[in-house]
Formats: sequence, C-alpha cells, structure tokens
Amino acid sequence: MNAKTILSKRKRKRNERYSMNREEARQRACEMVSRMTIAEKMSQLRYDSPAIERLGIPAYNWWNEGLHGVARAGTATSFPQAIGMGATFDEELLGRIGDVIATEGRAKYNACSAFGDRDIYKGLTFWSPNVNIFRDPRWGRGQETYGEDPYLTGTLGVSFVKGLQGDGEYLKAAACAKHFAVHSGPEAVRHSFDARADAKDMAETYLPAFRRLVEEADVEAVMGCYNRVNGEPACGSHALLAEILRGTWNFQGHVVSDCWAIRDFHLNHHVTKNAEESAALAINEGCDLNCGDTYQVLPDAYAKGLISEERITEAAVRLFTTRFLLGLFDETEYDEIPYSAVECPEHLQLAQCCAEESMVLLKNDGVLPLDPSRIRTLGVVGPNADSRAALIGNYHGTSSEYITVLEGLRRILPEHVRILYSEGCALNADRVEHLAFENDRLSEAMIVTEQSDVTIVVVGLNETLEGEEGDTGNSAASGDKTDLSLPQSQCALLNAVASQAKEDGKKTVLCLMAGSDMDLSFAMENFDAVLMLWYPGARGGLAAARILTGEVSPSGKLNITFYDPERPLPEFTDYSMKDRTYRYLGGKPQYPFGFGLTYAGVEVTGARLELDGPAALMHVAYRNSSPVSTGEVIQIYVDAADSPYRTPNPRLCGFLRVKAEAGCESECTVTLDADVFRVVNEKGETVPGGGRYVFFVSTCGVDERSRELTGKAPVTVEACV
Repeated sequence: MNAKTILSKRKRKRNERYSMNREEARQRACEMVSRMTIAEKMSQLRYDSPAIERLGIPAYNWWNEGLHGVARAGTATSFPQAIGMGATFDEELLGRIGDVIATEGRAKYNACSAFGDRDIYKGLTFWSPNVNIFRDPRWGRGQETYGEDPYLTGTLGVSFVKGLQGDGEYLKAAACAKHFAVHSGPEAVRHSFDARADAKDMAETYLPAFRRLVEEADVEAVMGCYNRVNGEPACGSHALLAEILRGTWNFQGHVVSDCWAIRDFHLNHHVTKNAEESAALAINEGCDLNCGDTYQVLPDAYAKGLISEERITEAAVRLFTTRFLLGLFDETEYDEIPYSAVECPEHLQLAQCCAEESMVLLKNDGVLPLDPSRIRTLGVVGPNADSRAALIGNYHGTSSEYITVLEGLRRILPEHVRILYSEGCALNADRVEHLAFENDRLSEAMIVTEQSDVTIVVVGLNETLEGEEGDTGNSAASGDKTDLSLPQSQCALLNAVASQAKEDGKKTVLCLMAGSDMDLSFAMENFDAVLMLWYPGARGGLAAARILTGEVSPSGKLNITFYDPERPLPEFTDYSMKDRTYRYLGGKPQYPFGFGLTYAGVEVTGARLELDGPAALMHVAYRNSSPVSTGEVIQIYVDAADSPYRTPNPRLCGFLRVKAEAGCESECTVTLDADVFRVVNEKGETVPGGGRYVFFVSTCGVDERSRELTGKAPVTVEACV
C-alpha cells in the first residue's frame, strides 16, 4: 500500500463529522514519514519543502506572515500594526482579527493551490504573532509586538492564536510564537549578540507570554531568534528548546529557526566551525524546520555522524503532524472559503473598529473633537498627513484602497469646511542639500496655519525609519532609532507651526504616526491636543478623521511607556529590566503605561475583590457622567506589598474593555491573572507572595504621573492572603 492509497482511505467525506486530534495526526505523520528515504526526510526540513511525487506529497512552503493581516501575498485586509492592536486592550477583538487573517489566508491558499501555486507566502503556517517584550523604545521591531507588559502581551497573544488556529475539526491556520525568547534589539548586532538575562528577569518578563501561548493556546509553532541567550544560540539552545519548551512546558508542535539564523552559529556566534556542525547543533537541540539554507548540508552532517536518522525522522514527523492537523491531505470545512472573502466589507469594518480603538488621546485642551460648525478652514500639515507608507508599518500586505489622514478628513467634513494642505517638510531631511526644500515647505505650512481656524499637524515615522535590520532605509541604525527625537526636519516644522499659531491665536492638534515612544515635550507645551495614531492600517486615516471630528470617542491606552527624555535610557544591550518599562521604572515618565483620555471622562467609583479558588474576581463600578458614550478600559494592577520579590511598581494583572454609555452607571467583573497572588524570586521560581496585597483600579494607569495628568487617583482594594 503506498502513501497515496493511505491518504485516499483516510480522506474524510464532506459534511461527515471528522475530528483531527494531535494523536491521530501524529500517527498519520509517522506512517507517511516511514515510507520516505533518509534523503527525502531531510528535504522536508527546509522551509521550501519540495514535492515527493512518488508518495503523492505536494511541495509546501512554510513561510507566511500574518502579523496584522495576511502579508506579502497581494491584497488583504490591512489591520493596524501590532503595537496598535495592543493599545486596544481588547482581548475579544484580537481573537476576531486572528480569525479574519486565517479566513483570508485559507481563501488565498485555496485559490493559489487551484492554480498549482505553492510558493512562498501562499501556505497556512503564519509566523505570527511576535510576543517579544518591547523593553527598549529604540528597538525598531517593537512595533511588531503588543507592548512592554508580559501579562497584556500574553493575554492578547493567546486570543490572537486561538482566533488564527480556530476551533474547528482542523486547524484553520497554524500560528507561531516568535522570537523565542530573549530578543528585542539592537538590530545591528542581532546576528552576533549574546543577550544576558538573570533567572528572575527570564521568569518574570521574557518567558511568560511564550509559556501562555504554549499552555493556554496550544500554539502550533515556536520560532527561535537570531541572538544568543545566556551564551547559547537561541535556535540551538538546550536550555530554551529542550529544557524549557519541550521539557517544562511540554510543547508538542514544531520549532522553526528565524531566517538564516542557523548560519550565524558559525559565521557570527562562532560556537561551531562550519555549516555541518551548525545544522547538527540546531536539529539535535530540537529545531525542526530551517528558514534558510543551512539544512541543505544535512546529508553531509549525517554522513559525518553528527546527527542520527532518529532525530531527522522525529523532526519530519513533527512537521507532517502540523500538515495533517491543517488538513492539507484531506477535504476540510475550510476548502470552500472563496477568494471573495478577501477584503470583504465585514473584514474592512473590523479593521476600522480596531484602528478606532487603538488611537490614544494624550492631551486635549478642548479643541477636540473638532466642531465643523465653527470651522471654515482647516489646515492639514505634515509629511505623514497624506502618506501611505505611514499607514501600514512593516510586515504588511497590499490594500485595494489607502485612506490617509488628509483623505479621511476630506470624506468626513462637510463641504463648507475648506481644507488647506501642506507637506510642510520631508519625512527625514537632516542634510544640507535639503535646506532649500525645507525653507520652501516651512513657509507654506506657516501660510496654511495663518489661513486656518485649526491646524492638524501629522508627523512621525514609517518603516523606512524604524523596522527590521535589512528591511529598512535606516542603514545607520539597522532599523533601530538612535534616540527618541523626531527627525530634525519635523522638529523645525512643529516649531514653525506652533509659533505661527501662537501669533495668530489659532488652535493646533498634533497627530503622531509611529510604532514606538517619541519625545513629545515640545508638543505637550505648544499644541492644544496630541493624538497617537500608531500605524493604523491602510484605511486608518478614516478612523483618525472619525476620532478628530467626534464621530467616535478615542479609547486606546498606552501599552508602552513614553520615557522622560531628560533621563538617560539604560544601555541598549543591557537586558536587565532595571529602570525599564513601567514595572521597573525609577522616575516619572513623560506619559505612563495604561494612559489614554476619552471625550467622556469615565470614573471608577468602586471596586470589590472576590476570591474564587486560586484566582480572583474584581467587581468594578464605573460612571460616565458626560453626554458622550465611549469605549473604556478598566485596568487592575497589584502590589504584593509584603514580598521582597515584588516588582518595584504595581503590575497589570487584569483588564477589560467596556462600553461606557453616556450618563450611565455600570458594573463589570474582571477576571484576574491566575498568578495574581504569586511572585518570582531571584532563582526564577514562582512562589506565593504572602501577606498583604494592594490592588489599584483605574482607567488611565496607576502611577504618580497618571494622577498628575488626570487629577484622579485609582480606587484601591486591599486583601490579605
């Protein structure tokens, strides 16, 4: 009996209930792999796995991306960049987005396969989400994460993975948790760098989100990172892959290397002598799939006795288990998803909803929302005001339509409001040869400001100024930022507009489009409102316009700290968490984690803790006394007050996005982190905190800076456990 016969006998009939579990998928994988030669097994451990025609196995390319929409594979719904998704604090929304990405991925897979196209970015194994911790605001790839907090990252990551993989008879798509595990820059040295983290920081910061994706979401794949971790290259780390991932966490899926990371073993890390030794180290420690070309030397490594057929077989079985779980050799309930599902109205509406929930209002002296009845001329200025590139971030797909902030305002505002536009300056013009252009554009921006009742200035970055090493135009910093300042050209623009507006008594609004913390000192002092847009997706300009004009209230919250620019940041290469992120920060930030205003001003009026077995429930009362309905995020932080192992500042342990109806009092119940009464000691062990716990309930963060900005203190609840 050949493999084709085996597959035919096992093919399920349409509409007939068939549940594919991991045990059965592995049995089928073992049966299939047992019929391969050793050379054929090795060939299947490459990301571009070739067909084995004699066994009826088609080619399969494992490399696909779905960070905030199906990426690099043509048209797809474009969601806000992941950092913007994180700012929604909306667990349910992330699950819906994951499901949409899987639906569009299936639609593309079905259509491409029908044409015999099984090339890169056409498969069902998505190398997303990125659940690294955004520990340093200079890191260019921080935009790919859900922020700086492990609990927020883990919660949103679990929801995204569940949505992507689905709850059907087969995996709808396979998710991948990356980059395992201590990885957040600098990009310029990632191929040779050794990230050193002690046991407490590993267990308290760098590992929790990955563990939750493995244990709670059953994520199908884990991707290693480029750098070494405590001396071992991550894609060949015994501690990470064998002891923690496969051992302690009992991970059952497959491990894939980051792309061309295994060749770094001998070329840059110098832990092996050549490609054969590098391939052997990776596969022997449990890296099943190679994104890159190093596994092409597996036959040579095998001939030298560096690897065994048993280990090659196990890697192949794990990979084919995933393919069987996806139903790639069966008929599945997903086979009929049509190509028309791509960018359908429902998906586009969800992307707009996400963009609206993600935007964070940082300052408002009353100019927002704009009142069209009082505006005859609106100025729109800045290099990102009409920029498509500033909408999308990195790892993006292609949209059939792009709506910039300028275009969004044109669509929203009534005809009687005239819009004057000026680019104002180049995105990044620090060189002498650009001065003539700059002077020309600056004068135009000042003219627009003079002629307008209100001026909106849209500045920031795009993927050419922050992103991944090798993928950006920022060659000097390999995708990272050197500091938190806006480019010099944009600083000059802000100064010119603010000066002109002050002279004329006009109002100004700053919109920032970026994937990270930027110094907003000047804007805080000289602009009437500041709105963080992130990279809001291909049509995100419409969401921005709806918020600016009051069609919807802003409700996003900062998922990263905006640091005090006067206080030096820790050394970029230092992976100690001391003085990093809101949990360990020693001073006051410019804007704190969890902060974000609305047009309503919702207040938490009371909170009550209920112990529920090992976990807890927080019952929260809140009131919206304003005439404006808004989304809001109830946030709960905990301080294990009596423990010597507590984090220096209270940590997030629960959150819930709610709807605060105008003029209404409401209640909600927030389920708290299962480890709310536990802390991490210096050995990296999770132990009971013991004694007194203080909970802080708020809508805008809980530190001193939050109180300064809002004039409100969080509601506190104490418990002894």
